[in-house]
Amino acid sequence: LDEQLVKLLNARSQCAIELGRIKRELGLAIYSPDREREVIAHVTGINGGPLDREAVRRLFERIIDESRRIERVTVEKEAKRGASKRENKAKR
Repeated sequence: LDEQLVKLLNARSQCAIELGRIKRELGLAIYSPDREREVIAHVTGINGGPLDREAVRRLFERIIDESRRIERVTVEKEAKRGASKRENKAKR
């Protein structure tokens, strides 16, 4: 189960990276509190236990925090790489 969780969390992280790229292209903020509330409401609503609602909420808050972090880090790295490429072209 732990291995499956790691694979699923990495798949979710890859989705977050792609969403971060789309948000950057559209000029949208990475932090979207309304969307995060929707996700939390959804996962706590479908929870059948034995984890209680608050445990699921806490877990997903952390997962969302990490997703936001990886979006931000990846977007910043790619932006720096893009700026560096533009600088190199300008020097030529």
